Amino acid sequence: MKILGIGNAIVDVLCKVSDEFLTKNSLTKSTMKLIDENEFKKLLTSLKIEETISGGSVANSIVGLSQLGNHVGFIGKVSDDKFGQKYEDGLKKEKVKYLYKKKQEKIPSGSCLILITPDSERTMCTFLGTAGKINDNDIKEEDIKSAEMVFLEGYLWDEGEPKKAFEKAISHSKKVAMSLSDIFCVERHKPHFMELVKNKLDIIFANEQEILSLIDSKIFQEAISFSKEIKKNVIITRGEKGAISINQDQVVEVDAQLNLKIKDLTGAGDLFAAGYLHGVINQLNIKECLIKGTDLSSKIIQKIGARI
Repeated sequence: MKILGIGNAIVDVLCKVSDEFLTKNSLTKSTMKLIDENEFKKLLTSLKIEETISGGSVANSIVGLSQLGNHVGFIGKVSDDKFGQKYEDGLKKEKVKYLYKKKQEKIPSGSCLILITPDSERTMCTFLGTAGKINDNDIKEEDIKSAEMVFLEGYLWDEGEPKKAFEKAISHSKKVAMSLSDIFCVERHKPHFMELVKNKLDIIFANEQEILSLIDSKIFQEAISFSKEIKKNVIITRGEKGAISINQDQVVEVDAQLNLKIKDLTGAGDLFAAGYLHGVINQLNIKECLIKGTDLSSKIIQKIGARI
């Protein structure tokens, strides 16, 4: 297996909303907020569902990699319920090897309301459900060792059970890539993320906001200097300014694609990571990896949802 993804197994529920809806429900545009089951149900009552998809950040990347013809797998925790079955079927349909055996859990499968405003920005309200309860027993050592690389998401990082799962995955993997996921995620776990970035990870994906938050800076050049210092491959997406890869002392940039008919920014970062990692495992050079990432993220933002 080329890449094994480990992340939150979340069923995405896509809905179009107005800016007023966000304001009325005290939601901050373009961020991810964790909510409980009651809040999830309450929000859903006033929404029209456009589509449901097997989602989760790393799962989106893994599906992208599968669609590019790579042999990939995924581990994420669901319950044996309607959303759990939907989730498993969705991944199998995309030829992803699903390496988690679901059973009936006390807590239902996780789901995420993806609220798309007229400007194509997405605001997420996530009920983690059983996805957030993944532990080291859910991950088999032999599955980790069978992969050339393990890809993790910052969203999964929480004290307790998920942390043990993370540590087990990192300790048995040949190579580790991780996405910082979200600025609130970085703020919540800054010391832990800094430790991971400096000492445990080989490839790090972040957007400009996330990396600047991690290093407590407002100056982008400082993010480049930091990335050079830690001697890792750090890839930073910058929206309209394109993307940049810092690998040891090598800095490579590509421009964003222009004149795109943007419909929905869901999954832009996830599919960028898929394209870049496709390049890495198929021995493309860094510029080609960045171009592939940009190409995939440009395709995904011109349609609704995080599936090409």
